[in-house]
Amino acid sequence: MKNHSFSALHFFNRELSWLEFNERVLEEAQDINNPLFERLKFLSIVGSNLDEFFMIRVASLQGIVEANYIKIDPSGLTPNEQVDRISVRTHKLVFDMYNCYNRSLKKALKKADIQFIKTKDLNNIQLDFIREYYTNNVFPVLTPMVVNKNQPFPLILNKTLNISLLLEDTTNHDNLLFGTIQVPSVLNRLVEIPSLDSKKSFILLEEIIKLNLTTLFDNHNILSTGCYRITRNAFLDVAEDESEDLLTAVQLSLKQRKWGSAIRLEIEHGINPMILRILEEELEISAEAVYKISGPIDLTFLMKLSGLKGYDSLRYEPIKPNVYSTLSDEDNIFQSISKQDILLHHPYDSFDMIVDLVKEAAEDPNVLAIKQTLYRVSGNSPIVEALAQAADNGKQVTVLLELKARFDEQNNITWAKKLETAGCHVIYGLVGLKTHCKILLIVRREDGVIKRYVHLGTGNYNDVTAKLYTDLGLLTANPYFGADASAIFNTLSGCSSPSHLYKMTLAPINLRKKFLDLIHKETEYARLGKQARIIAKLNSLVDTEIIEALYNASSAGVTIDLIVRGICCLRPNIPFISERITVRSIVGRFLEHSRIYYFYGDGEELIFLSSADLMKRNLNRRVELLFPVEDPKAREKVMNVLSLALQDTCKSRVLNLDGTYNKIDKRGKETINSQEIFLNPYFGKTASDEVALFRSKFVPVISYNEIES
Repeated sequence: MKNHSFSALHFFNRELSWLEFNERVLEEAQDINNPLFERLKFLSIVGSNLDEFFMIRVASLQGIVEANYIKIDPSGLTPNEQVDRISVRTHKLVFDMYNCYNRSLKKALKKADIQFIKTKDLNNIQLDFIREYYTNNVFPVLTPMVVNKNQPFPLILNKTLNISLLLEDTTNHDNLLFGTIQVPSVLNRLVEIPSLDSKKSFILLEEIIKLNLTTLFDNHNILSTGCYRITRNAFLDVAEDESEDLLTAVQLSLKQRKWGSAIRLEIEHGINPMILRILEEELEISAEAVYKISGPIDLTFLMKLSGLKGYDSLRYEPIKPNVYSTLSDEDNIFQSISKQDILLHHPYDSFDMIVDLVKEAAEDPNVLAIKQTLYRVSGNSPIVEALAQAADNGKQVTVLLELKARFDEQNNITWAKKLETAGCHVIYGLVGLKTHCKILLIVRREDGVIKRYVHLGTGNYNDVTAKLYTDLGLLTANPYFGADASAIFNTLSGCSSPSHLYKMTLAPINLRKKFLDLIHKETEYARLGKQARIIAKLNSLVDTEIIEALYNASSAGVTIDLIVRGICCLRPNIPFISERITVRSIVGRFLEHSRIYYFYGDGEELIFLSSADLMKRNLNRRVELLFPVEDPKAREKVMNVLSLALQDTCKSRVLNLDGTYNKIDKRGKETINSQEIFLNPYFGKTASDEVALFRSKFVPVISYNEIES
């Protein structure tokens, strides 16, 4: 059977697919079954996601349009067409966001005795409080600016909230001027004000400033005011080849984000047309890039509101992550890992185990060296502290810290300097590549022999996000994994190329080929009439070569189940092409982040974990790792993750041929929320028949010998 040829009809547009993902996050904010404060978080996340989308993806497309570069994407759209469709979709998304905020969330907050007071409804006590608060806390920080012959239009910083004013000169009534004032980001935007009853009452900082504008522009008549916010191009273009010092190059590029070209303008609904015209002209922004907001501009303040104390009933119950018993029962962690591979599933299994491993290695006199990659770490990272302590204790510590991790560049620069000061060898990544793999190598002397311990993960070494993202990590003392880890770190330090790896596969060297070989083998098994199946759980599926290989596999008879949380450019259910492919996305309490790849392999059942999604950037322009899961218990745990994800009926949506997603039809099905089941403290253990019965109820063993055609 020959492979098919493919056209634009077989692919979804990447940007529009991402917007569909953000729509699914918005659905969680709209879902009244979620706790109220969690809904606030979801809506805040939708807003911050859109900010990044405009700063990077839309900005990149806009640059291509301005350069008159006509490049057709796999879905058949030109850059101009993509920008136009994105504009239509994002305007609808923003409308739906504020519909959710105004019609649902504000009413729900009011029922919970939390309210935002309109300025016209403020009582005298509240007005007095606001005047004093403004005088003591706000006024000293403000910098009012008026555009005139002597003062040109000021630089408006990226993502800052501002108040625009149309002013009349008191000495010349025909002279209309534009004024602007930045709402200080150093002050809390959410201000609690006195309430006569037990209710919590708030007002936003910009409203406080608006009430007191006459103190700032006393030589002018204020004719009109309105809030606005701009989003600038934040695409970080680091000239690595031309720079001798990558650290300095990244620092310089970070400063450019403040004054990149304006990509989006958000304005308060009903703003004076003259103010809008001035903003459009000065910012050189088109009408299509203007978003009229019916509510507070920038809803990310809702994240802070969701942290309000005393409202635990409006949040998810705090999770109690499992502490792996074999790690806590032994004299030290290394003895536990020596006995068998250990697979951790975060956040259900505590990430503290990884932190404790690095801490113990830092203090263990038998540990000689620690080597680790860091991509995104927390602002107060205990792992970085432990690495610095290890170096201070005289151990050989090597850290590859990726300076180009988007929007974490400054944080990583700070940590890089701290680690260098402590005596660590810090590598700033590789020229032209982002180091995205997650690997930790600990070299230890035991009974006069060198032994290597390895941790490999699908997620970052970040103790904060490890409580919010689902990821898998493997701890092993397998000597083949240890040898591979040493070879990889030698490659990352620039000393050698890995001539041979026993277990792992490395991008950009041969990971693409590995994936294609695995898919092609499964395709051949199907063509021979054998049972064949592929299951993949990942964040994004974009790479056209991989998608075409999956289409050919489906056409040959391979059953393919894809669990793609975010972007998916593969179009399922195309007759004779992708009829055997199902795509679902799980969006819930935790961000699904693990990457799992399963191939039936003629009964061999190959299971891999990876740091890589199936995107061109991951396979071609990043350092990524794919590694097998071989320990029987670890394999069972991974298969449970896949099986339960495929059975989820609560937080799973299925991708349709037209690019839309539908929730699972629950009629006749058991209600299964995979994330909530993983939170059950009994899940994943095998100590009793009762527990085994619990697990079998929700995770029946996938019988690959009885795959339906």
